[in-house]
Amino acid sequence: MGLEFHTAGESHGKGILVYLSGFPAGMDIDVAFIEDELSRRRKGFGVSPRMDLEEDRVEVLSGLRFGKTLGSPLVFWVQNSEYEKWRPLMDPVGKKPEGYEPVTVPRPGHADLGGMVKYRFDDIRNVIERASARETVGRCIAGAVAKLFLRHFGVRVGGFVESIGGVRVEVEGHPFEEMLERALLSPLAAPGKEEEMKRRIAEAVDSGDTLGGTFIVVALHVVPGLGSYVELERRLDSRLAFYLMGIPGVKGVEIGAGFLGATLPGSRFHDEIWYDRGRTPFPFYRKTNRSGGVEGGVSTGEAIWVRCAMKPIPTLRRGLHSVDVVSKEDVVARYERSDVCAVPRALVVGEAMLSWVLACAYAEKFGGDTLEEAVERFHEYCTYLESL
Repeated sequence: MGLEFHTAGESHGKGILVYLSGFPAGMDIDVAFIEDELSRRRKGFGVSPRMDLEEDRVEVLSGLRFGKTLGSPLVFWVQNSEYEKWRPLMDPVGKKPEGYEPVTVPRPGHADLGGMVKYRFDDIRNVIERASARETVGRCIAGAVAKLFLRHFGVRVGGFVESIGGVRVEVEGHPFEEMLERALLSPLAAPGKEEEMKRRIAEAVDSGDTLGGTFIVVALHVVPGLGSYVELERRLDSRLAFYLMGIPGVKGVEIGAGFLGATLPGSRFHDEIWYDRGRTPFPFYRKTNRSGGVEGGVSTGEAIWVRCAMKPIPTLRRGLHSVDVVSKEDVVARYERSDVCAVPRALVVGEAMLSWVLACAYAEKFGGDTLEEAVERFHEYCTYLESL
Protein backbone atom coordinates (compact mmCIF):
# COMPACT_ATOMS: atom_id res chain seq x y z
CA MET A 1 0.00 0.00 0.00
CA GLY A 2 1.41 3.40 -1.01
CA LEU A 3 0.92 6.92 0.26
CA GLU A 4 -2.61 8.29 0.43
CA PHE A 5 -4.22 11.54 1.48
CA HIS A 6 -7.82 12.63 2.00
CA THR A 7 -9.31 15.96 3.02
CA ALA A 8 -12.60 16.88 4.68
CA GLY A 9 -14.25 20.16 5.53
CA GLU A 10 -16.18 23.08 4.06
CA SER A 11 -15.09 26.61 3.23
CA HIS A 12 -17.00 28.22 6.12
CA GLY A 13 -17.36 25.10 8.25
CA LYS A 14 -15.44 24.29 11.42
CA GLY A 15 -12.19 23.62 9.59
CA ILE A 16 -10.19 21.45 7.21
CA LEU A 17 -9.13 17.93 8.20
CA VAL A 18 -6.31 16.10 6.42
CA TYR A 19 -5.64 12.36 6.67
CA LEU A 20 -2.29 10.99 5.44
CA SER A 21 -1.23 7.36 5.44
CA GLY A 22 1.79 5.36 4.30
CA PHE A 23 4.66 7.53 5.54
CA PRO A 24 7.42 5.55 7.27
CA ALA A 25 8.22 5.78 10.96
CA GLY A 26 11.04 7.98 12.17
CA MET A 27 10.48 11.03 9.96
CA ASP A 28 10.69 14.49 11.52
CA ILE A 29 7.61 16.64 10.90
CA ASP A 30 8.28 20.37 11.07
CA VAL A 31 4.91 21.98 11.80
CA ALA A 32 6.39 25.47 11.39
CA PHE A 33 7.42 24.56 7.83
CA ILE A 34 3.90 23.33 7.07
CA GLU A 35 2.43 26.60 8.36
CA ASP A 36 4.93 28.55 6.25
CA GLU A 37 3.68 26.71 3.16
CA LEU A 38 0.08 27.56 4.10
CA SER A 39 1.12 31.17 4.56
CA ARG A 40 2.52 31.19 1.01
CA ARG A 41 -0.85 29.91 -0.22
CA ARG A 42 -2.63 32.93 1.30
CA LYS A 43 -0.37 35.69 -0.02
CA GLY A 44 0.11 37.49 -3.30
CA PHE A 45 -0.88 40.63 -5.17
CA GLY A 46 -4.56 40.51 -6.16
CA VAL A 47 -5.83 38.11 -3.48
CA SER A 48 -9.14 38.35 -1.63
CA PRO A 49 -9.36 40.32 1.65
CA ARG A 50 -10.32 37.01 3.28
CA MET A 51 -6.65 36.04 3.17
CA ASP A 52 -5.96 38.61 5.88
CA LEU A 53 -8.48 36.86 8.13
CA GLU A 54 -7.23 33.29 7.75
CA GLU A 55 -4.40 32.21 10.04
CA ASP A 56 -4.20 28.50 9.16
CA ARG A 57 -2.72 27.24 12.40
CA VAL A 58 -1.96 23.53 12.14
CA GLU A 59 -2.86 21.10 14.90
CA VAL A 60 -1.56 17.53 14.76
CA LEU A 61 -4.19 15.06 15.97
CA SER A 62 -2.42 11.75 15.40
CA GLY A 63 0.55 9.93 13.90
CA LEU A 64 3.31 11.88 15.71
CA ARG A 65 5.11 11.49 19.01
CA PHE A 66 7.76 14.03 20.01
CA GLY A 67 7.82 15.33 16.45
CA LYS A 68 8.49 12.03 14.68
CA THR A 69 6.15 9.87 12.62
CA LEU A 70 5.00 6.58 14.11
CA GLY A 71 4.17 4.83 10.84
CA SER A 72 0.48 5.20 11.68
CA PRO A 73 -1.92 7.62 9.90
CA LEU A 74 -1.18 11.31 10.26
CA VAL A 75 -4.15 13.59 10.88
CA PHE A 76 -3.91 17.38 10.75
CA TRP A 77 -6.57 19.95 11.64
CA VAL A 78 -6.83 23.60 10.57
CA GLN A 79 -9.64 25.53 12.21
CA ASN A 80 -11.52 28.09 10.14
CA SER A 81 -11.16 31.48 11.78
CA GLU A 82 -14.55 32.72 10.51
CA TYR A 83 -16.61 29.71 11.57
CA GLU A 84 -18.36 31.36 14.53
CA LYS A 85 -19.72 34.06 12.25
CA TRP A 86 -20.99 31.38 9.87
CA ARG A 87 -22.18 28.88 12.50
CA PRO A 88 -25.93 29.64 12.03
CA LEU A 89 -25.60 28.78 8.30
CA MET A 90 -23.08 25.93 8.61
CA ASP A 91 -23.88 24.15 11.89
CA PRO A 92 -23.41 20.41 11.17
CA VAL A 93 -26.17 19.29 13.54
CA GLY A 94 -28.37 22.37 13.92
CA LYS A 95 -31.40 23.55 11.95
CA LYS A 96 -31.75 26.17 9.26
CA PRO A 97 -32.18 29.67 10.71
CA GLU A 98 -35.66 31.12 10.49
CA GLY A 99 -36.06 33.06 7.28
CA TYR A 100 -33.05 31.46 5.64
CA GLU A 101 -33.08 31.84 1.85
CA PRO A 102 -31.24 29.16 -0.14
CA VAL A 103 -28.80 30.09 -2.87
CA THR A 104 -30.54 29.44 -6.18
CA VAL A 105 -28.41 31.31 -8.73
CA PRO A 106 -25.47 29.29 -10.08
CA ARG A 107 -22.28 31.18 -10.91
CA PRO A 108 -20.75 30.54 -14.36
CA GLY A 109 -17.36 28.86 -14.17
CA HIS A 110 -18.04 27.20 -10.81
CA ALA A 111 -19.31 23.74 -9.88
CA ASP A 112 -22.61 25.30 -8.74
CA LEU A 113 -25.03 24.09 -11.40
CA GLY A 114 -23.43 20.71 -12.09
CA GLY A 115 -23.06 19.95 -8.40
CA MET A 116 -26.63 20.95 -7.60
CA VAL A 117 -27.97 18.65 -10.33
CA LYS A 118 -25.63 15.78 -9.43
CA TYR A 119 -26.65 15.65 -5.75
CA ARG A 120 -30.22 16.96 -6.25
CA PHE A 121 -29.69 19.89 -3.91
CA ASP A 122 -32.17 22.73 -3.65
CA ASP A 123 -29.53 24.99 -2.08
CA ILE A 124 -26.34 25.72 -4.02
CA ARG A 125 -24.61 26.65 -0.74
CA ASN A 126 -24.07 22.90 -0.30
CA VAL A 127 -21.92 22.90 -3.44
CA ILE A 128 -20.16 26.21 -2.86
CA GLU A 129 -18.80 25.20 0.52
CA ARG A 130 -16.96 22.04 -0.59
CA ALA A 131 -16.07 23.10 -4.14
CA SER A 132 -14.30 26.17 -2.72
CA ALA A 133 -10.54 26.43 -3.14
CA ARG A 134 -10.37 26.63 0.66
CA GLU A 135 -10.06 22.82 0.49
CA THR A 136 -6.56 23.26 -0.99
CA VAL A 137 -5.37 23.95 2.56
CA GLY A 138 -5.48 20.16 2.95
CA ARG A 139 -3.61 19.56 -0.27
CA CYS A 140 -0.89 22.00 0.77
CA ILE A 141 -0.46 20.18 4.09
CA ALA A 142 -0.11 16.87 2.23
CA GLY A 143 2.38 18.49 -0.13
CA ALA A 144 4.38 20.03 2.71
CA VAL A 145 4.76 16.63 4.41
CA ALA A 146 5.76 15.22 1.01
CA LYS A 147 8.42 17.92 0.68
CA LEU A 148 9.81 16.99 4.10
CA PHE A 149 9.98 13.35 2.97
CA LEU A 150 11.69 14.24 -0.33
CA ARG A 151 14.43 16.19 1.47
CA HIS A 152 15.88 12.86 2.59
CA PHE A 153 16.48 12.00 -1.07
CA GLY A 154 17.97 15.35 -2.05
CA VAL A 155 14.94 16.49 -4.06
CA ARG A 156 14.07 20.19 -4.23
CA VAL A 157 10.61 21.26 -5.38
CA GLY A 158 9.77 24.84 -6.33
CA GLY A 159 7.98 26.88 -8.93
CA PHE A 160 7.30 30.28 -10.44
CA VAL A 161 4.56 32.24 -12.17
CA GLU A 162 5.25 32.38 -15.89
CA SER A 163 2.40 34.65 -17.00
CA ILE A 164 -0.57 36.65 -15.77
CA GLY A 165 -3.19 38.20 -18.02
CA GLY A 166 -1.04 37.75 -21.11
CA VAL A 167 2.12 39.26 -19.59
CA ARG A 168 4.70 36.49 -19.92
CA VAL A 169 8.22 35.91 -18.60
CA GLU A 170 10.64 34.32 -21.05
CA VAL A 171 11.62 30.89 -19.72
CA GLU A 172 13.70 29.46 -22.55
CA GLY A 173 17.44 29.61 -21.89
CA HIS A 174 17.21 30.40 -18.17
CA PRO A 175 18.28 27.70 -15.67
CA PHE A 176 15.48 26.59 -13.37
CA GLU A 177 17.65 27.26 -10.31
CA GLU A 178 17.90 30.91 -11.34
CA MET A 179 14.15 31.23 -12.00
CA LEU A 180 13.25 29.65 -8.67
CA GLU A 181 15.56 31.98 -6.72
CA ARG A 182 14.22 35.10 -8.46
CA ALA A 183 10.64 33.98 -7.84
CA LEU A 184 11.29 33.72 -4.09
CA LEU A 185 11.90 37.50 -3.99
CA SER A 186 8.63 38.40 -5.72
CA PRO A 187 5.18 38.80 -4.10
CA LEU A 188 3.80 37.43 -7.38
CA ALA A 189 6.32 34.56 -7.39
CA ALA A 190 7.35 35.78 -10.83
CA PRO A 191 11.01 35.82 -11.93
CA GLY A 192 10.44 38.92 -14.08
CA LYS A 193 7.92 41.44 -15.51
CA GLU A 194 6.41 41.81 -12.06
CA GLU A 195 5.44 45.48 -12.45
CA GLU A 196 3.69 44.80 -15.75
CA MET A 197 1.74 42.00 -14.12
CA LYS A 198 0.76 44.24 -11.21
CA ARG A 199 -0.50 46.90 -13.60
CA ARG A 200 -2.57 44.31 -15.46
CA ILE A 201 -4.09 43.11 -12.16
CA ALA A 202 -4.83 46.69 -11.06
CA GLU A 203 -6.66 47.28 -14.35
CA ALA A 204 -8.75 44.17 -13.73
CA VAL A 205 -9.61 45.40 -10.23
CA ASP A 206 -10.79 48.74 -11.62
CA SER A 207 -12.98 47.07 -14.23
CA GLY A 208 -14.42 44.45 -11.87
CA ASP A 209 -12.77 41.65 -13.83
CA THR A 210 -10.38 38.77 -13.08
CA LEU A 211 -7.22 37.31 -14.62
CA GLY A 212 -5.65 33.90 -15.13
CA GLY A 213 -2.19 32.84 -16.19
CA THR A 214 0.36 30.06 -16.22
CA PHE A 215 2.79 28.71 -13.66
CA ILE A 216 5.59 26.16 -13.81
CA VAL A 217 6.46 23.71 -11.04
CA VAL A 218 9.88 22.08 -10.95
CA ALA A 219 11.58 19.21 -9.14
CA LEU A 220 15.39 19.16 -9.14
CA HIS A 221 17.76 16.25 -8.43
CA VAL A 222 15.23 13.52 -9.21
CA VAL A 223 16.73 10.09 -9.89
CA PRO A 224 15.88 8.17 -13.08
CA GLY A 225 13.63 5.13 -12.95
CA LEU A 226 10.65 6.48 -10.98
CA GLY A 227 7.21 5.57 -12.23
CA SER A 228 6.70 2.83 -14.81
CA TYR A 229 5.74 2.17 -18.40
CA VAL A 230 4.06 -1.20 -17.70
CA GLU A 231 0.65 0.02 -16.47
CA LEU A 232 -1.33 3.19 -17.00
CA GLU A 233 -1.85 4.07 -13.34
CA ARG A 234 1.86 3.67 -12.57
CA ARG A 235 3.05 6.10 -15.23
CA LEU A 236 4.64 9.19 -13.69
CA ASP A 237 3.20 11.48 -16.38
CA SER A 238 -0.31 10.10 -15.80
CA ARG A 239 -0.08 10.86 -12.10
CA LEU A 240 1.33 14.33 -12.66
CA ALA A 241 -1.50 15.20 -15.04
CA PHE A 242 -4.12 13.80 -12.63
CA TYR A 243 -3.02 15.68 -9.52
CA LEU A 244 -2.13 18.97 -11.21
CA MET A 245 -5.26 19.09 -13.36
CA GLY A 246 -7.27 18.57 -10.16
CA ILE A 247 -6.23 21.97 -8.78
CA PRO A 248 -9.24 24.33 -8.78
CA GLY A 249 -9.09 26.66 -11.77
CA VAL A 250 -6.43 24.70 -13.69
CA LYS A 251 -7.69 23.93 -17.19
CA GLY A 252 -4.49 22.82 -18.91
CA VAL A 253 -1.40 20.79 -17.96
CA GLU A 254 1.65 20.01 -20.07
CA ILE A 255 4.71 18.08 -19.00
CA GLY A 256 7.80 19.82 -20.31
CA ALA A 257 7.32 21.45 -23.69
CA GLY A 258 4.48 19.09 -24.53
CA PHE A 259 2.40 21.33 -26.77
CA LEU A 260 5.48 22.63 -28.56
CA GLY A 261 6.23 19.03 -29.48
CA ALA A 262 3.06 18.96 -31.54
CA THR A 263 4.52 21.63 -33.84
CA LEU A 264 8.12 20.43 -34.26
CA PRO A 265 9.68 17.52 -36.16
CA GLY A 266 11.14 14.81 -33.93
CA SER A 267 14.70 15.83 -34.79
CA ARG A 268 14.11 19.20 -33.10
CA PHE A 269 12.05 18.04 -30.13
CA HIS A 270 13.45 14.88 -28.56
CA ASP A 271 16.20 15.13 -25.94
CA GLU A 272 19.30 13.38 -27.22
CA ILE A 273 21.25 11.21 -24.77
CA TRP A 274 24.89 11.82 -23.78
CA TYR A 275 27.31 10.12 -21.40
CA ASP A 276 29.84 11.53 -18.93
CA ARG A 277 31.52 9.19 -16.42
CA GLY A 278 32.15 12.16 -14.11
CA ARG A 279 28.45 12.95 -13.56
CA THR A 280 26.87 11.58 -10.38
CA PRO A 281 24.84 9.69 -9.56
CA PHE A 282 23.74 9.04 -13.17
CA PRO A 283 26.31 9.37 -15.97
CA PHE A 284 23.71 9.51 -18.76
CA TYR A 285 22.27 12.98 -19.38
CA ARG A 286 20.45 15.29 -21.82
CA LYS A 287 21.54 18.71 -23.01
CA THR A 288 17.88 19.66 -23.50
CA ASN A 289 14.84 18.76 -21.41
CA ARG A 290 11.77 19.27 -23.58
CA SER A 291 10.32 16.01 -22.25
CA GLY A 292 10.00 17.58 -18.80
CA GLY A 293 12.12 14.87 -17.17
CA VAL A 294 9.68 12.06 -18.03
CA GLU A 295 9.77 9.65 -20.99
CA GLY A 296 7.40 6.72 -21.39
CA GLY A 297 6.02 7.27 -17.91
CA VAL A 298 9.47 6.99 -16.27
CA SER A 299 11.73 9.72 -14.87
CA THR A 300 14.88 10.36 -16.94
CA GLY A 301 17.09 11.85 -14.23
CA GLU A 302 16.63 15.39 -15.53
CA ALA A 303 14.59 18.08 -13.78
CA ILE A 304 10.87 17.35 -13.83
CA TRP A 305 8.90 20.39 -14.89
CA VAL A 306 5.21 20.90 -15.55
CA ARG A 307 3.35 23.94 -16.90
CA CYS A 308 -0.21 24.60 -15.71
CA ALA A 309 -2.73 27.02 -17.21
CA MET A 310 -5.18 28.60 -14.79
CA LYS A 311 -8.40 30.21 -15.99
CA PRO A 312 -9.53 33.62 -14.68
CA ILE A 313 -11.37 33.41 -11.36
CA PRO A 314 -15.05 32.94 -12.30
CA THR A 315 -16.43 35.11 -9.47
CA LEU A 316 -16.48 38.61 -10.96
CA ARG A 317 -17.49 41.79 -9.19
CA ARG A 318 -19.14 42.97 -12.41
CA GLY A 319 -21.19 39.76 -12.51
CA LEU A 320 -22.03 37.31 -15.29
CA HIS A 321 -25.37 36.30 -16.74
CA SER A 322 -27.09 33.35 -15.09
CA VAL A 323 -30.54 31.90 -14.43
CA ASP A 324 -32.35 31.43 -11.11
CA VAL A 325 -32.94 27.66 -10.93
CA VAL A 326 -36.25 28.16 -9.09
CA SER A 327 -37.88 31.12 -10.86
CA LYS A 328 -36.04 30.50 -14.18
CA GLU A 329 -35.57 34.27 -14.46
CA ASP A 330 -32.52 35.83 -16.09
CA VAL A 331 -30.28 37.29 -13.38
CA VAL A 332 -26.73 38.42 -12.68
CA ALA A 333 -24.71 35.88 -10.71
CA ARG A 334 -24.02 36.86 -7.11
CA TYR A 335 -20.58 38.06 -6.06
CA GLU A 336 -18.87 36.30 -3.17
CA ARG A 337 -15.60 37.62 -1.81
CA SER A 338 -12.94 36.36 -4.18
CA ASP A 339 -9.48 36.90 -5.64
CA VAL A 340 -8.89 39.00 -8.73
CA CYS A 341 -5.89 36.87 -9.64
CA ALA A 342 -5.01 33.61 -7.84
CA VAL A 343 -2.18 32.33 -10.05
CA PRO A 344 0.54 32.80 -7.37
CA ARG A 345 -1.65 30.96 -4.85
CA ALA A 346 -2.36 28.13 -7.29
CA LEU A 347 1.39 27.80 -7.82
CA VAL A 348 1.82 26.82 -4.17
CA VAL A 349 -0.84 24.13 -4.58
CA GLY A 350 0.94 23.01 -7.75
CA GLU A 351 4.20 22.60 -5.85
CA ALA A 352 2.32 20.59 -3.24
CA MET A 353 0.83 18.22 -5.83
CA LEU A 354 4.15 17.75 -7.66
CA SER A 355 5.75 16.97 -4.30
CA TRP A 356 2.99 14.49 -3.49
CA VAL A 357 3.37 12.60 -6.78
CA LEU A 358 7.13 12.35 -6.34
CA ALA A 359 6.86 11.33 -2.69
CA CYS A 360 4.54 8.50 -3.79
CA ALA A 361 7.07 7.44 -6.44
CA TYR A 362 10.01 7.51 -4.02
CA ALA A 363 8.02 5.62 -1.38
CA GLU A 364 7.09 2.94 -3.90
CA LYS A 365 10.66 2.46 -5.13
CA PHE A 366 12.56 2.78 -1.85
CA GLY A 367 9.88 2.47 0.82
CA GLY A 368 10.13 0.57 4.06
CA ASP A 369 8.59 0.59 7.50
CA THR A 370 11.14 3.17 8.64
CA LEU A 371 12.73 6.22 7.06
CA GLU A 372 16.14 4.68 7.71
CA GLU A 373 15.27 1.68 5.51
CA ALA A 374 14.05 3.90 2.67
CA VAL A 375 17.17 6.09 2.73
CA GLU A 376 19.42 3.04 2.82
CA ARG A 377 17.70 1.56 -0.25
CA PHE A 378 17.98 4.92 -1.99
CA HIS A 379 21.76 5.05 -1.45
CA GLU A 380 22.09 1.48 -2.73
CA TYR A 381 20.26 2.55 -5.89
CA CYS A 382 22.53 5.57 -6.33
CA THR A 383 25.55 3.26 -6.08
CA TYR A 384 24.03 1.15 -8.85
CA LEU A 385 23.45 4.23 -11.03
CA GLU A 386 27.06 5.34 -10.60
CA SER A 387 28.27 1.95 -11.82
CA LEU A 388 26.55 2.25 -15.20
